Amino acid sequence: MLKELIDKFYLDKSKDKPEIERTHFYISEAGRCPRMIFFRFKRAPGKEVEAERLRIFEYGDSLHKLILSPLLSLGLVRATEVEIPSKEIVFGRADAIISIDGQPYVLDIKSISGRMNLTKMQEPKPEDFCQIQLYLHFFKIPKGILLYVNKDTQELKEFIFDYKNDVAEKILKNFEILKSKIEANTVPLRIPDFPSNWQCQYCEYFEICKIGGAKEIEWENFKKIITSQTDLPR
Repeated sequence: MLKELIDKFYLDKSKDKPEIERTHFYISEAGRCPRMIFFRFKRAPGKEVEAERLRIFEYGDSLHKLILSPLLSLGLVRATEVEIPSKEIVFGRADAIISIDGQPYVLDIKSISGRMNLTKMQEPKPEDFCQIQLYLHFFKIPKGILLYVNKDTQELKEFIFDYKNDVAEKILKNFEILKSKIEANTVPLRIPDFPSNWQCQYCEYFEICKIGGAKEIEWENFKKIITSQTDLPR
């Protein structure tokens, strides 16, 4: 009884969000599958997000606040939820900008599954590294911190980085290339390690991506292929 009511609350809350036509990329999409981002822009039909995942997202937000609380008390936080200055092609907001011994850092907090062993984590996830490089690029701050928190154990692990201009410029260049494909209605190539890539396992567009094939294809032709093989709306 309660499960159904709670699930419905989250699903209804998600559906109530207005559909806004996309005009920019989100920093959280840096390093992510270009085809998945293309589908988001085109509002492609995909699997409905489950209530469980929506609760996970909300729990992640609460963990961020929990982590920031002692940093605020210690007087290390200069600003929180800071939007990047430029919004021409990318939009995003950093969790915080902090200062330690006079040195500013961009702080990005990531909550991860309790199944992951942080003690064995030797490097951050590539997409997280890409995100913080973009933050450093837009804020013009030379150093950043990725702080991981295990959702189950509350274990913490941090990685400290210097700004790498070549990495940030490459990410922005890839966004520009993808933008041109979106405008030209050209579905990008499927990622080479489909379907073993972790992104595929959680992608709401997994089914249509599988049906549509691996090659670049015109969006209208892609829609014809998937609607002929599924019950998706025409």
